[in-house]
Amino acid sequence: MRKIKYKKGRKLQHITLEYTGIHKEHETEMQLFVYNDADVVEYDKFTVLALNSCFDYTKNNWLNIHGLNDINLIKTIGAHFKLDDFLLADILNTTKRTKLEDQQDVLFFNIKSLLPSEYSDNISVEQLSFILKDGILISFQEKRSDFFTHIRERLRTHAGIVRTKKVDYLLYLLLDAVMENFYITLEDEEDKIEDLINLTKKDAKPVVLEKIENHRDNLNFLKRSIVPLRDSLYYLKTKKDDDDDNGLIQKETFNFFIRLHQKSLELLDQIESDMSALESASNFYFSEQSRKMNEIMKTLTIISAIFIPLTFIVGVYGMNFENMPELKTQNGYFIVMGVMFLLVIALIIYFKKRRWF
Repeated sequence: MRKIKYKKGRKLQHITLEYTGIHKEHETEMQLFVYNDADVVEYDKFTVLALNSCFDYTKNNWLNIHGLNDINLIKTIGAHFKLDDFLLADILNTTKRTKLEDQQDVLFFNIKSLLPSEYSDNISVEQLSFILKDGILISFQEKRSDFFTHIRERLRTHAGIVRTKKVDYLLYLLLDAVMENFYITLEDEEDKIEDLINLTKKDAKPVVLEKIENHRDNLNFLKRSIVPLRDSLYYLKTKKDDDDDNGLIQKETFNFFIRLHQKSLELLDQIESDMSALESASNFYFSEQSRKMNEIMKTLTIISAIFIPLTFIVGVYGMNFENMPELKTQNGYFIVMGVMFLLVIALIIYFKKRRWF
């Protein structure tokens, strides 16, 4: 997965078919599941030559594609399932934001999967796209990953209700698995933020403020990824009672998508709470810096106040006038030093009583 890069991606024309991601070394592979309540058939090394022979349109078909480097293969898939070039361009262009496009016989879903980086405070990002047609679900991943391993096992072992449902329920499960990555990422961010807040209270160094800003950027990126997802899920939520629904999503399946919408709201609420915690940590940092500066200025002021009268006395006896009687005093040096010492003690006691330190 790639790290967040806080800059705009390279702009392409809407129908330019070019993969813009960083996983260009991954070979494009395909996997097909054909299933219903009675059985499941899995094709692990699926090829475009088997498009006409392996699909069973009386059952549910899930075609999962890993790797987006083979543009000709993507074009072949698009032509076979009669997908617009605009949809193919959105699948290949990883700079696009999360979106939902509802056409007459196709439902297109584009989403970002986020996970914490293992050796840094950055977030790893991968784009996933889904095409839902009647009896067919096609998923596109930038590279092979284990996001959906548990779902494949449920298909193989007939665990749960996935094989008794249509492919719209499978789409819900895939989206739910991607959203679980949001929770993992947010939990990791919260752990780091808690450590950062504790560090701020112990030692407010400039590097702490830099880390605060890095995590603020991460939370903002999370928010920018979830907000369009929330809006897309809200659109599906509003379609529940639409009599003109095209039938790609069953009436009983809408409730599951409503759950996803609720999850997106919970994630956004938690992000706002974490942003407030970071804001508090930032304010505490500046308050601690101001307190330290005040302590330094108070210390320097007290030292200056103590040495001002001493400097005056030294200045007076440094004038060397002929008629200064103290200059001829036998113990004048020791008397003046004693007076200066008593004056220092008196000033310290005075400052202490005034609670200036």
